[in-house]
Amino acid sequence: MPVRRLNHAVLYIRDVARSVEFYTDVFGFKVDVEIPGRAAFLSAKDTLNDHDLGLFAIGPDAPGPEQSRVGLYHLAWEVGTLGELADTARTLTGRGALVGASDHVVSKSLYAKDPDGNEFEIMWRVPREDWPTAQEATGPLPLDLQAALDRWGPDLATGAAAGSAT
Repeated sequence: MPVRRLNHAVLYIRDVARSVEFYTDVFGFKVDVEIPGRAAFLSAKDTLNDHDLGLFAIGPDAPGPEQSRVGLYHLAWEVGTLGELADTARTLTGRGALVGASDHVVSKSLYAKDPDGNEFEIMWRVPREDWPTAQEATGPLPLDLQAALDRWGPDLATGAAAGSAT
């Protein structure tokens, strides 16, 4: 039986309050349950899940993720519109959390790190009819968010975050 989608992610973090503030501000998550100092369970607006993100504190001196080590590299979270992606880029930049951006041709992606160094991607899915053919496919390109906004506008809703499978 194949899986269909990611139901939720769980992260080990150093400080619950700090991580809750980050994920509610950047992602717009709401707190479903918080056990002060120990754990929190958050969810996205209109989710069908019990929670989308679990946070478990393991202490202020816990080592952070290390690049080029075995383990999770990042999780990708989807927004419904390019306007939301642009707003997220401003928020991440303001927090000093944005570490990269890529145009994957089929998606437009921002990369950032949370306060504990856990990397994540926030992406917008290009409309399926605008995906390249296999012969046209290219590798990741630098993201030109303004060019994408000029092409599709800030309000075109696509992908799962907009309630569509395409």
